[in-house]
Amino acid sequence: MPSKEPPRRRVPGPARPRNAAGGTGRPRPAARPDARRPRRPAAAKRRGGSPQSIKLGSPRPRLRLISLCLTLVMLAFVVRLLQVQAVDASTYAAKAEKNRYLEYAIAAERGEITDRSGIALATSVDAHDITADPQLFTPEISKAPDAPQQAAALLAPILGKEEAELAKKLATPKSRYEVLARRQTPQVWKQIKDLKSVFAEKAGEDRANGGPGANVLAGVLQEPTTRRVYPNGDLAAGILGFVNAEGKGGGGLEAQLNKQLRGEDGKIRYAQAGGRPVPTAGSTEIPAVAGTDVELTIDRDIQWAAQRAIADQVEKSAADRGYVVVQNAKTGEVLAMANAPGYDPNDLAQSNSAALGNAALQDVYEPGSTSKVMSMAAVLEEEAATPGTHVTVPNRLHRGDRLFRDDIDHPTWYLTLNGVLAKSSNIGTILATGQLGKTQAEANKVLYSYLRKFGLGSTTGLDYPGESPGILAKPQDWSTSQQYTIPFGQGLSLNAMQAASVYQAIANGGVRVEPTLVRGTKDAGGRYTASEAPERTRVVSEKTARTLAKMLESVVDDEEGTGTKAHIQGYRVAGKTGTANRVDPVRGIYKGYTASFAGFAPADDPQITVYCAIQNPTKGSYFGGQICGPIYKKVMEFALKTLQTPPSGSDPARLPVSFKPGE
Repeated sequence: MPSKEPPRRRVPGPARPRNAAGGTGRPRPAARPDARRPRRPAAAKRRGGSPQSIKLGSPRPRLRLISLCLTLVMLAFVVRLLQVQAVDASTYAAKAEKNRYLEYAIAAERGEITDRSGIALATSVDAHDITADPQLFTPEISKAPDAPQQAAALLAPILGKEEAELAKKLATPKSRYEVLARRQTPQVWKQIKDLKSVFAEKAGEDRANGGPGANVLAGVLQEPTTRRVYPNGDLAAGILGFVNAEGKGGGGLEAQLNKQLRGEDGKIRYAQAGGRPVPTAGSTEIPAVAGTDVELTIDRDIQWAAQRAIADQVEKSAADRGYVVVQNAKTGEVLAMANAPGYDPNDLAQSNSAALGNAALQDVYEPGSTSKVMSMAAVLEEEAATPGTHVTVPNRLHRGDRLFRDDIDHPTWYLTLNGVLAKSSNIGTILATGQLGKTQAEANKVLYSYLRKFGLGSTTGLDYPGESPGILAKPQDWSTSQQYTIPFGQGLSLNAMQAASVYQAIANGGVRVEPTLVRGTKDAGGRYTASEAPERTRVVSEKTARTLAKMLESVVDDEEGTGTKAHIQGYRVAGKTGTANRVDPVRGIYKGYTASFAGFAPADDPQITVYCAIQNPTKGSYFGGQICGPIYKKVMEFALKTLQTPPSGSDPARLPVSFKPGE
């Protein structure tokens, strides 16, 4: 049977209000007719089972703490920002500039050195300084742990440097600039540039495949510069000198005129990133000013002839060295100054260091009989004798503490003063110069004054680096033997340029003109400036100079003269031989000989002076007339033809050389 629910009990309650229709039902809310009242969550029970509500804490303290922390952080940022942008702004800006911008010098083009005809003897060509930014070789940037070593191994054979040296330079991260090699040819830089391209391409492919993209040559850079070259090799190297690895003159005229030749370097400053310029960041440039061109008095062709002649004879005689100097007799301009052995300034590494100077100006030696012309000039100028004065020359002459002799044994010679010079008699010269004063001391003072006028004991006026003034003691300091050896060229020292200058003075009518090597200069704007006129000094009268010229002709033209090998067909030639005992520069004792020859032509109208000397010939003859006379002839003939000097229009004077006793 179905269960029956018990009947619900009605609980009496308050009376329901009536609605508007008069009924007694509940009023329905008007605002939310269908809304349901949300249920309250069940209250949590305590351990005893009694329910209790949870009261949430206030969020305000937490918000205050967070706000305080944010405020402190922002304050720290503001303080740092003020420090960077206000307090230390210039310091940080400078650091940023230093890291971002690179600055390097733009090398000025070095001035040319030419001969008197404008033919280049020294010039400059394009070159590259190979540099590096070591910071780009760090593992972080290069992506290779041993980038310096790898790069050094690649660059060493190209640059001709040691691997260890290059690696050391590349492994200095504090530096942003290192020079790996200076003044390399464009071909060298092209090799490096091609290698850089290969490694850059490989690095790009590696990165595309997910690799690190290592490039060990990214930090190798270059700076444009110039390199000195000498188109004629060793020609005139002793005069020109050379330029060292730093681009400065290291010797000769390159060093003497370095300030004018080098010009003024410019500067360029540009922004870079990863070793490459940033075009949009702008750059500043101060252009370089090219150096001054220098025109020399040297004639390239005469220099070549002189250099070939002396080099051949030095080799043939197995001598230590030799020199030839050629001058314009009237102006003092040096047309040639040759040394043997020489060197090639294009290849200093293969050159003998002993040959790097200019021996014609730096070597000093006792000249021997070529010096007798100064003694004769003093005797003639002081009117102590004439060319025809009789001089009886014995086989031996005792003076002071020595017994003097001539180069050869001979019976008593009966010579004129002209014959004393022609036969180069030491004894005759001693006797002649003894007439310069009432006493030997007075004679010494007179002779000394003429030696000084001819330029001995002083530099020539060329202001050449390393030039020696020679050695000439004051007369009161002459030893007993020097009083008699100095008149014939022993006991005093000079250089080849000084010796040539003596004969230039006689050829020029007794007026010594300071020798010159620089004819003029041309600045970067093309403006030519001639050199100042050299100093001129009257040494002897024109009459004395002409008389000496005639006497010097006897040395070459007379069959009894010692310089017959210097005879030149069609020209009157004046000259003097010399054969001197030589002081060994190492041991400081007399050993070997100095052979020499000096003179000018045409003797009746002198245009060219030539002097040559050979040190310590050890094969064949050592007499000046025998080995230097032919050199003089070759060089003088070539110079006369080159300068188109007309032949002499008259015969030699042929002054008497000897006399008969009793005349």
